[in-house]
Amino acid sequence: MTNRYAVILAAGQGTRMKSKLYKVLHPVMGRPMVQHVLEQVKAVNLESVVTVVGFGADKVAEYIGHESELVVQEEQLGTGHAVIQAKERLRDKEGTTIVVCGDTPLIKGETYMELFAHHERTGAKATILTAKAPNPSGYGRVIRNEDNEVERIVEHKDASEQELMVDEINTGTYCFDNQALFAALEHVSNDNAQGEYYLPDVIEILRKQSDVVSGFLTPDFEETLGINDRVALAQAEGILKQRINEKHLRNGVGIIDPSHTYIHPDVVIEPDAIIHPGSVIKGNTTIKSDAEIGPFTEITNCYIGENTVIKQSVASDSHIGDRVKVGPFAHIRPESSIGDEAKIGNFVEIKKTTLENSSKVSHLSYIGDAHVGSNVNVGCGTITVNYDGKNKFLTTIEDDAFIGCNSNLIAPVTIGKGSYVAAGSTITKNVPEDSLSVARARQTNKEGYASKIKNRQKD
Repeated sequence: MTNRYAVILAAGQGTRMKSKLYKVLHPVMGRPMVQHVLEQVKAVNLESVVTVVGFGADKVAEYIGHESELVVQEEQLGTGHAVIQAKERLRDKEGTTIVVCGDTPLIKGETYMELFAHHERTGAKATILTAKAPNPSGYGRVIRNEDNEVERIVEHKDASEQELMVDEINTGTYCFDNQALFAALEHVSNDNAQGEYYLPDVIEILRKQSDVVSGFLTPDFEETLGINDRVALAQAEGILKQRINEKHLRNGVGIIDPSHTYIHPDVVIEPDAIIHPGSVIKGNTTIKSDAEIGPFTEITNCYIGENTVIKQSVASDSHIGDRVKVGPFAHIRPESSIGDEAKIGNFVEIKKTTLENSSKVSHLSYIGDAHVGSNVNVGCGTITVNYDGKNKFLTTIEDDAFIGCNSNLIAPVTIGKGSYVAAGSTITKNVPEDSLSVARARQTNKEGYASKIKNRQKD
């Protein structure tokens, strides 16, 4: 196998997106489109990748700078001019270079592999990735000769009536013999209406040299969708969503309504997990077997254990163990760890807290910056008062403790093992092990006083 290289064209500003966000950074299922392109093209075992960027280069570098060299196209003078920017990195290399557009996030790694294999098998100097378009209007037509070689690419506006009948289109993705590519680019002219240097002109130059130019037809036109505006972005989102959901379904995941379930590409879900409608699962999330997510639940960068149920809730950057029940309407914030068989009930917020096995925070509580032991019961309306306006402090609740309803635990404070906190208490000092702590004002009843208040209100 010859050495393989890639040039990703990502310099276009994308004015039709009507957005301040650099075009190739617009997300498709949670990942910038250029990152999708890079991830898929890496399937062909590349020696190196060069990404051509323009405005917004620093932002692109944040996402792919560790996996690709970046070169800047200061002026956008066409696709040929863009590839020339990679000349210093690649022109002396022997092998095959693929040129792909950073706004085509749906092309699969398998398609790139097949394209390379076809190119190398045919001995072509250039191979164009083509597709049959249901409506080819606006696309460059691929015109083949009697030997099925690509003779030329005709832009729609320049095509004859007969050529307009051709439905095989140029997708803008090419494989080239690397040396032939950069040699031909030296002869590309900008003598056209736009004053730009076009990469397809390389095809014509190679044909005039009697070099073999081939076309590889992908059977799936949807893969080749280029994103130039918000309409196409939404179409790509829908296609990738369906593709991801189908993969999980075929792997044994139960997705009740795939049309209303959003699972990002890095999510791992084991067979027999159930995902209900309205769920959005993002980032590096792992969901174990027999877990049940949703409906209307958002999970980001979490580990979800076996047989855990999360309903109508939000969880992010946290570890949730086996056989846990969360929700409805709970919020598990980052850096939380929920032990096995724990319960996080309705309208409970957990933040930067460890909740050990079999502990329960059943409803209407805030537990933040805390370590809660095992088999602890936290009553309704409990708050760990962790912030003094400047610093955060730790609340520790040891194993088997019981916290009564409407208690305030003023951190830093420790509730000892097996202790009880009476309902309505405000705890400011440590509670020893096996104790009952009552910290509330003594009740006083003034009999008959209510009538005095009512009479006073009448006056």
